[in-house]
Amino acid sequence: MESQGEVYSSETLAYMELALEQAKQALDCLEVPIGCVIVEDGKVIASGRNRTTETRNATRHAEMEAIDVLLEQWQKEGLSVSDVAEKFSKCTLYVTCEPCIMCAASLSILGMKDVFYGCANDKFGGCGSILSLHLSHFQPHESREVAEGKGFKCRGGIMASEAVSLLRCFYEQGNPNAPKPHRPVTLQIKGLD
Repeated sequence: MESQGEVYSSETLAYMELALEQAKQALDCLEVPIGCVIVEDGKVIASGRNRTTETRNATRHAEMEAIDVLLEQWQKEGLSVSDVAEKFSKCTLYVTCEPCIMCAASLSILGMKDVFYGCANDKFGGCGSILSLHLSHFQPHESREVAEGKGFKCRGGIMASEAVSLLRCFYEQGNPNAPKPHRPVTLQIKGLD
């Protein structure tokens, strides 16, 4: 991850602003506010936002949504597997929060060229916070059945305060979609515990 004092190009900030717009849309839909855009040759070719609650599918993170848009489009265009791999190797992802372990592994396997992210993901981060799946030499298992990632360049801390602000907004409002506790909350009385 780059240092907090890093100065980013106006282009990088503009793409991150578009990712933040996707995150705001997620927040408006009562989803965890994370959004992304995928850029190829200076053009946004896909965007995504978290849709886990809407779809009732825990894998529908912003990155996976954007990837699926591209895979569907490229399949319709008749691109081969090697053509798709070549296309991903020229793409850059801008996402408001460090990709989780699932998304970072997917990005590595797909061969994404670069990833720029906003805030760190201290609980599930796959780009250095928990695991470093962006590194090409990372191998989670000795098993040959696990796909080896190609790795990607990764830089974080871009507009992190804006991303954190959206997340804070979401968690302060409470999650109306969260399951209700099965047991009553127990009170601890000082001196008795």
